[in-house]
Amino acid sequence: MASVYTDEPAEAGASQAVRAQLRLREMILAGELPGGARIAELALVDLLGVSRTPIRAALVRLEQEGLLESLRNGGFAVRTFSENDASDAIELRGTVEGMAARLAAERGAPAAVLAGASACLARIDDVLARPALDDDAFLAYVTLNREFHQLLSEMSGSAVVQREIERVVNLPFASPSAFVVLQANAPRARDMLVVAQDQHRQVLEAITRREGSRAEALMREHSRIARRNLGEVMRQRAEDLARMPAARLIRKRSP
Repeated sequence: MASVYTDEPAEAGASQAVRAQLRLREMILAGELPGGARIAELALVDLLGVSRTPIRAALVRLEQEGLLESLRNGGFAVRTFSENDASDAIELRGTVEGMAARLAAERGAPAAVLAGASACLARIDDVLARPALDDDAFLAYVTLNREFHQLLSEMSGSAVVQREIERVVNLPFASPSAFVVLQANAPRARDMLVVAQDQHRQVLEAITRREGSRAEALMREHSRIARRNLGEVMRQRAEDLARMPAARLIRKRSP
């Protein structure tokens, strides 16, 4: 079955595309790109300082995540959704991935997929071993985190569950890769990812030991980190706006 977490563009443009995704997610979350707004590729090239190829790749990925919708005449527009919509989508992803983890434990995951997941987590450990995360390290984590969640989907051995995961990760901010710049640059970013990595290892251990209920509960708890972090980002944005001088707010809102 095809990957439910579409691969990023290969090598040269990959890091630029991911950086563009991070920034655009933040702009959507902050309301800088409001619901219904049409996205102009050329304007983003100037704004983000990258070429059209990674911009286009980022826009396609954000459409797959449910943040953008394609227009009949070409291009993209921002989808309208609330913070509650995003929170519910993340909770739903945790529920479906929890079921995938339980099935993997109860039915027995293929040895090759378990080995691949273990190797993936070892590479994440290498990334998190650094005392601080620079942009390249964070982007490496995003890529490896997506790979682990894909392997978890495959472990379920259920085409039905894999299809449902594919649907849910297309909802706004439900993708396990749906980080934003503020999360990447926050002082607690590495600590947050260390906790998430510990949960990854516990889930894999539960699956290996055929502990279905534990694997399911851990995966559902794992999604709640994403919900909590999304809430923190929203609060931080609100605080930043509250501290912004009124004159600057007026200029920002002007056409």
